[in-house]
Amino acid sequence: MKVEVLASAVEQDAAELVAKMNIHTDAVLVDQCGRYGYEEVSVPDGKVKCFFLCERGVGLSRNTALLHAQGDICLFCDEDIVLTDDYDKQILRAYEELPDADMILVNVKVAPARRTYWNEEIHQISYRNYGRYPAYSITARLDALRRANVHYSVLFGGGAKYSNGEDSLFLRDCLKAGLKIYAHTVCIGEEIERESTWFSGYHEKFFKDRGVLYHFLYGRMALLLSFRFLWVHRRQMCRKIPLPKAFALMRAGIREGKGQ
Repeated sequence: MKVEVLASAVEQDAAELVAKMNIHTDAVLVDQCGRYGYEEVSVPDGKVKCFFLCERGVGLSRNTALLHAQGDICLFCDEDIVLTDDYDKQILRAYEELPDADMILVNVKVAPARRTYWNEEIHQISYRNYGRYPAYSITARLDALRRANVHYSVLFGGGAKYSNGEDSLFLRDCLKAGLKIYAHTVCIGEEIERESTWFSGYHEKFFKDRGVLYHFLYGRMALLLSFRFLWVHRRQMCRKIPLPKAFALMRAGIREGKGQ
């Protein structure tokens, strides 16, 4: 089997980025840079197909990469991830150990303040634990994704109308389609710290956007889980905007989500 990297970027030099990310296998790079174009970059074990787009939105970027993917196993990636020298071997080893897996979520080192997960053991992903994983942790069998006809939302994420949540929606849709998803302990890269492309504080837009996301993720349970989310994180998130107002903003987001 072959591993193919599906990388999303914004206004980057393709050859420099490929070298910086340590990509050495086949890959698809989608750069949102205000122009249309295509070029190829040679790497030791294949080539990187580089597509340049005017449109913005990380969901659109990932869907474009999926459209042009040809590898057996796809690894979603971002421009601030530096891959290990053996990332492809580590991923293939995980699939050898989990032959029934359609998708495997792998470890990537990040700063402690930004860490949302770390796989200490191999386990199956379900509706109870899928929400913590970012795109750069996701690997998948390409034929499984295409059979399931899943894709990224273009409403959520950097460059889209609403701030974030596209990764959770994608994994939720994969579970709904019946794909078998596991978490594995292999580590395939490290995130280089940079300013967030979507988070700018716990302001009104943050809470309203989170309400819209909760509508799409949880449906009838959105209101109850919104309050739970705010209550659990109230000391961190509700310093400037009090909890009652934050809850009202999430309720407004839920109503807005119903109209999408």
